[in-house]
Amino acid sequence: MEPIRLKEKMKFNKEQFVPNILYASPKVKMPLICLEPGQEIPSHGGHSIGIFYVKEGKGIFMLDNQKIDMEEDTIIIAPEGSSRGMKCVERMVVLAISVG
Repeated sequence: MEPIRLKEKMKFNKEQFVPNILYASPKVKMPLICLEPGQEIPSHGGHSIGIFYVKEGKGIFMLDNQKIDMEEDTIIIAPEGSSRGMKCVERMVVLAISVG
């Protein structure tokens, strides 16, 4: 498998967010999330562990009833079964890894 170069995979859509799936297998899914200010991923239930690495930008992460600031070089871990979502404040790139 070839290395994945994130800068080459970053794609923003001003109309609506579309995830770029970098890798998928039965147990692991790895989308690259590129959001413009104001775009969001509504809170939803997670059936797996979610790991979110903020490569650049700023936003708010909703984990169950908690709001967590998202900023460059931050990792947020959402436990299996937790509700999670995010809203972009400043153009944001997030590498997400879903395991389980």
